[in-house]
Amino acid sequence: MRRVVCATWLCLLAGTATATDYRANAQDYRDYVRRLQPGDRLLLAPGDYLHGLPLRNLSGLADQPIIIEAAQPGDAPHFIARPGANTVSLADVRYLVLRHLELDGRNQPVDAVKAEGHSHYADFITLDHLYIHDHAASQQNVGISTKCPAFGWVIRGNRIERVGTGLYLGDADGSDPFVGGLIEANRISHTLGYNLQIKHQASRPAGHVDRHDTVIRYNVFSKQDALPGPQARPNVLLGHVPLSGAGSRDRYLVYGNLFLHNPSEALMQAEGRVALYDNVFINSEGDAIHIQPHNDVPRDMVIFSNTVLASGTGIQVRRAAESPYRQRVIANVVAAAAPLRDGEAAYNLISPYRADLLDIAVSELTPHLLAQRMKTARLPQSLVRELAAYPGWKATTYPGARVSSALQDTLDASWP
Repeated sequence: MRRVVCATWLCLLAGTATATDYRANAQDYRDYVRRLQPGDRLLLAPGDYLHGLPLRNLSGLADQPIIIEAAQPGDAPHFIARPGANTVSLADVRYLVLRHLELDGRNQPVDAVKAEGHSHYADFITLDHLYIHDHAASQQNVGISTKCPAFGWVIRGNRIERVGTGLYLGDADGSDPFVGGLIEANRISHTLGYNLQIKHQASRPAGHVDRHDTVIRYNVFSKQDALPGPQARPNVLLGHVPLSGAGSRDRYLVYGNLFLHNPSEALMQAEGRVALYDNVFINSEGDAIHIQPHNDVPRDMVIFSNTVLASGTGIQVRRAAESPYRQRVIANVVAAAAPLRDGEAAYNLISPYRADLLDIAVSELTPHLLAQRMKTARLPQSLVRELAAYPGWKATTYPGARVSSALQDTLDASWP
């Protein structure tokens, strides 16, 4: 295929690199991958791609990433899994963008996107509007997986369904941490195991010693058809950051998400350092939020301005004996069989679980639960000012979550 050169003669006179658009199809695309340089784009024609997308030793720049995307966003290239190889395989790569691709697992025992365990790094990777499906040969098959140090990822606007695990970030032994990520506006459903797990972190690689927050916002996490028994997992599980030294002050900021139904585990489980706010949790078959030891203990946490509807426990905090850390549970609206269990609770509005509340639109749930209590539920202005320091909080003088337009966009979004 011909290439389209985007640079002008002025760029050549100045000695700057030439950014190039390459157009390729299912027969010749791999010939172009190895020549990609900073700023280049590989535009893929519609069709069935049978030989995967191995990306090795490719590095863009912060202001000139390498981009691989659909030539026609409404007609995504269709990558079909093959035995023995992960479909998108990343090793020693930086500043890559993958956009508008379909990854069809056909239930082969492989992952859709994997930063491979033999890689030294996979940093500043953006996965944008991928449609990942049918990677469910077992719970071990993952939509997006990192098994090497992964810094600065953006996982945005993806639809992931019918997979073993949606996102599995980090390694089981706490090595190869996922640091400073942004996970936003994804819709993850019909997973055998977790919708999302970020593993605990034993240490921090050299070069990333500053504090970094990982942000999880405006996603839909749904496990309404989860399996009981050995495969039972929460929708989301967050492990701890390094216990001391570099990275020990990192946080997870989890806000503006919708967590839906899980018949065998809680919707959310976390330890470590987490701020959990402005989320809606709905579970007609069990518990909503479990704060509890996993590989370490819950550290300083704040759980505020959430709306919870759960037939089991709403918010449960299990802290280690004589722990010096605080888990504050503030200004939540909770309708559950057992609304609150432990934690430093204040200004929460609680009521019994009622199955008829499931019929109320997500955006109307908080106003409905507040309707009869408005006069007594107002929050102190000092607390409102304190909570306003958290990014993205929908500041309000009343408890509970507000459904943002960004979350509504996730609910309304369509994919090819």
